[in-house]
Amino acid sequence: MGKIIAIANQKGGVGKTTTAINLSAALAERGKKVLVIDSDPQGNTTSGLGIEKNELENSIYELLLGDRSVEECIIKTDFPKLSVLPSNVNLAAVEVELIDTPKKEFILRNEIDWVRDKYDFIIIDCPPSLSLLTINALTTADSVLVPIQCEYYALEGLSQLIYTVNLVKERLNPELDMEGVVFTMYDSRTNLSEDVVNNVKSVLKQHIFETIIPRNIRLAEAPSRGLPITSYDARSAGAEAYINLAKELIKKNR
Repeated sequence: MGKIIAIANQKGGVGKTTTAINLSAALAERGKKVLVIDSDPQGNTTSGLGIEKNELENSIYELLLGDRSVEECIIKTDFPKLSVLPSNVNLAAVEVELIDTPKKEFILRNEIDWVRDKYDFIIIDCPPSLSLLTINALTTADSVLVPIQCEYYALEGLSQLIYTVNLVKERLNPELDMEGVVFTMYDSRTNLSEDVVNNVKSVLKQHIFETIIPRNIRLAEAPSRGLPITSYDARSAGAEAYINLAKELIKKNR
């Protein structure tokens, strides 16, 4: 049965989508069969894997409305062992359309149950808000991976996210756990990045991954080419970091 990991942080710009794309690709390169679920209406994970989000016939939007099956919505990418459940701006309307739907918090989980045995890992990219889409991701997931940017306000919102995770665990998904925290956008030239890492490590009780994702221009360029960093520049520091994170995650989940 596939391990389902939601990548979540209600603070935007912390590297959720970058991590979803590149961790998934690195896991696939390690021989794991991976499904990425793009649950953000911006659809950046979809386009970052080379799929034209504005030309989709079937997406997570149609899936959540019950208009299509999960098999009809999943797209195989150009990268071996890596598939995506895509998204686009249509998804922004889904909360209004589902307002009177019973048990709407469990729609995604019920659909993914049909295919989870086909994958080793299912990675869900959550939107930067505690919305119905995020709640659906958390009820579907086995665990939550939290990217934290190495900047002054790194812990801002994290306590609220942990509170929400615990609330979902208590009321909706008793199996939900914290996979851990990964530091992103680390700049070795500044004392601030090191201070943030040390500060978070001193106050956080959750698992913290040893791998730290650097601030890297090649990582920033890759999505515009529709490529994960391991395909765009396999020798870059960003590619090396996500490969190491994938290895760490595989080892942790043996």
